[in-house]
Amino acid sequence: MSSPTIPTVQVCRTCGGGAPVDVHFCPQCTKILTLGRHGDYFAFLGVPRRLKLDLAELEQRFRALSRQFHPDFFYNATPAERLASLERSSYLNDAYRTLKQPISRIAYLLELEGVWTPADRGEGNASKLVPPALLEEVFALNEELDEVRALRASGAPTEAWRGRLQQAARPIEAKRDAHERQLEDLSARWDALGGSADNDERRSVLNALREQMLERNYINNLLAGIERELSA
Repeated sequence: MSSPTIPTVQVCRTCGGGAPVDVHFCPQCTKILTLGRHGDYFAFLGVPRRLKLDLAELEQRFRALSRQFHPDFFYNATPAERLASLERSSYLNDAYRTLKQPISRIAYLLELEGVWTPADRGEGNASKLVPPALLEEVFALNEELDEVRALRASGAPTEAWRGRLQQAARPIEAKRDAHERQLEDLSARWDALGGSADNDERRSVLNALREQMLERNYINNLLAGIERELSA
């Protein structure tokens, strides 16, 4: 079965003319277009679907569009134009907030490419499974946490267990640092693929990015748990 055709043209509700899907103002009557069908955050901001972005350029595009969409400029406009300015301003803020951070940018790209699910975002039991690459560290950490909790329950002084917790966090922190470097390498690999890469190459890099992101999220949860124990 062939996939449905994605529209590439939107219709201006003011004059009825057609416009490319990611144009913000009607080429015929120059009125702001309702948000309607659009591309994605990258296309909306006019930047390539890459993981290494020029942040200065991204901010410049954001500020330029912010001025064009600002509701103050549409105070005396028609209700449809005022609504369009609010919709585009809100979507622009979401797009900029997502793309300016490397991790949220990766997650968004994976979502666009269909390999990032609600479970990956922590919305299901699957997100609680221990990644195979972390089994050894998680096992050792759980043993240490059990002993620390036993010490606390016995009334042991803080200095008797705080140092052990801090020591237990170090290999997890080392894993986190390694994952950050691996994510940077994979991001560079994705950007190097270009438009000529075949689907297998693209899928291989996307799946590797997904696995690294899942492990990174799990590592951050482990470190957050250690912080909670230290604060107990």
